[in-house]
Formats: sequence, structure tokens, C-alpha cells
Amino acid sequence: MPIPTLTYGISCPRDWIPLPGSAHTDVTEGWAEPAVKSIVERSGAAGYDIDPDAVRADLRARAEDSRSRDPFYAFAFYPDGFDAALGILEVDLIHPDDSVPSITLDWLTKTFSADDFGPPQVTRIDMPIGPSVRIRQNFAAQGAPPDGPGILLETLTHGIVPTGTESAVVFLMSWTMPGIAQAMEESADSIVKTLTVGP
Repeated sequence: MPIPTLTYGISCPRDWIPLPGSAHTDVTEGWAEPAVKSIVERSGAAGYDIDPDAVRADLRARAEDSRSRDPFYAFAFYPDGFDAALGILEVDLIHPDDSVPSITLDWLTKTFSADDFGPPQVTRIDMPIGPSVRIRQNFAAQGAPPDGPGILLETLTHGIVPTGTESAVVFLMSWTMPGIAQAMEESADSIVKTLTVGP
């Protein structure tokens, strides 16, 4: 049976900067310049002087990394005064196929849970678009120097099966800076409620 064509939307605060999708063949193209200008000007208005070259380099690196996963939507979090993103938000779609003919909350929980640092915190929540499983967990981040301390990657995932659809929406927010977990969780739990699905 063909998968019906639906429209998916999300609304993020202005300090979450959209990253280009896989259709962009070169992340060094001019797509970054308006975002860099916005980040620098917004920080300047708040009393912070940040280096646009540092912002540009970080933004391109974040885009290149995210593009390797080819998410449906991707955003990088640049609060006032920071020239490097403090978090990444990616939204992806999972459609049923021969290997997974029916996507359920149980399947999403099993697929997106790990116990690298103990069992994940799993709760079920009713979202505006449908039932959801919320998974809070931590991982060992990739790219840490072999002779240095490890880097903790903190994540919050919402796996949602929108009412009246067979596909799932997977919302993943991640960050590595210590001490911001509560703020990031609150942000994730707020943004995920803006997800929309329609014909």
C-alpha cells in the first residue's frame, strides 16, 4: 500500500538556526551568511561581541555533520553570546516497510533506547499530534581524543505516531555542554508540541 503524502511542520525559537538538508551539495555556499549575520547581530544587541568567522566555521561544521544523517529537519542552537552551537535538533520520519510493517511506541522505545550509562528514562505522553514515547538518555560522544577525558552526549528523543497515520516522527535533541540539561529538556518538550502533520 502506498504511503500517503503528508506535510510535516515544526516551529522553533529564533535562536534555533535551520540547517540545510541533503539537497544542498556544498555547505560552504552562501546559505550560511544570513544565519551568521543574524546570530552576530542578535548577540550584539544583547551586549555580546562574537566572531563571525567562528560562527561561520561552526555553523558549516554542524551542517556537514547533520547532513550525513539526512534528517527531515535540522536546527542548531545558538543562544546569545555563543559562537558555537550548544545543541542540535533533528526531526526524521520513519515509514513502515517489509521489515517493520507496523510502527508502534513499543518498537520506537526498543529501537531508540540504549543503556550506555544506565537504563534510559522512558515515559509515554500524549502529544497534540498523537501518542509519543519520551526517552531521556546519555551516550559516549564520538570524536573524543583517545588520551583525554570522554565527552558525554546527552539526548532527549520523542518518538511519535501521529493519529491517523502509519508513519512515525522521531524528534531528537542532543547536547554536550554540562549543566544545561534542564533547560534543554524544557526547550525540547516545548518545541516538540509545535509539530504538525496534515495533508
